[in-house]
Amino acid sequence: MRHAMLIAALLCVSSSAYSQDLTAEQRSACMGDYEKFCKGVAPGGGRIIACLSKSSDKLTPECKKVLTAAEKK
Repeated sequence: MRHAMLIAALLCVSSSAYSQDLTAEQRSACMGDYEKFCKGVAPGGGRIIACLSKSSDKLTPECKKVLTAAEKK
């Protein structure tokens, strides 16, 4: 149940710098980082992406790659 809620939360995230929808693979790449660094952040308005970006030096390489690629689009 918790995993499903996190996926739903990440689906709801949007911001001008991160306007594309994440694929299941992309969400999966950042799930552990979200739980570790941004667990209490409410979804929506780009808050999760902003939180992950603030912790970018601590993120897994897979999540960094997803965020970097999404920001370029």
